[in-house]
Amino acid sequence: MTNEEIEMTFTSCETMQKLCEEVMPVNGSDFNLQKIKEVYEKLLEFAVPDKKEKFLTWMEKYDFWKTPASTRFHGNFESGLAVHTLQVIYQSVKFARPLLSDFLKTRLSEKWSFTFQDIFVAALSHDFCKADTYEINYRNTKDYTGNWVKKLYYKTKEDSRNLGHGNESVLRLLEVDSSYINNRPLLEAVSRHMGFSDLSGIEEINYSNFLENPLVLLLQTADQTAAAWYGN
Repeated sequence: MTNEEIEMTFTSCETMQKLCEEVMPVNGSDFNLQKIKEVYEKLLEFAVPDKKEKFLTWMEKYDFWKTPASTRFHGNFESGLAVHTLQVIYQSVKFARPLLSDFLKTRLSEKWSFTFQDIFVAALSHDFCKADTYEINYRNTKDYTGNWVKKLYYKTKEDSRNLGHGNESVLRLLEVDSSYINNRPLLEAVSRHMGFSDLSGIEEINYSNFLENPLVLLLQTADQTAAAWYGN
């Protein structure tokens, strides 16, 4: 990558960070979904205008806007996936300059190149596997007065079919636009964003090779900090 390309990538990430800040930070389930949708549209228009409608169509089809981000952990509320994903996008573009600038000083930098579009799409699609995966159920529990009430919770659909968290998200990204099949660094970032927690035994053998890919580490860092620091 040339110095000009590098600086263009970081400058674009900083522009995207400012767009995210129109609705950030989000504290738990206290948010305005319509405003969040508007920010997503601005991000898509800025980063991938030619694919904007493809992404929005897919997100509507799979109920991205209403799906929780988990059943028990971060974002386990209606629209939690949209909130969590936006936080991951925000973390990714915030960390891009410091993390990737450090990487570019290493001997590995000659092997890799990336764009701000890659950073954005990786963060946007990293949890596509969760869209339309959960369903609402109810359990009996006692309220603060000791009376039994029905409490809403989310559970994974019984007929859910998943080829692994990261790999399923890769497949869904390719469903949006099959041309991403030629972007190996981007697909590796999405596939390996869960680290060791989403690997089979055979995949663990060469996992360290994927850590050479700076997008893998950037997305892992963004995802973990979004969940652990912000609870989204």
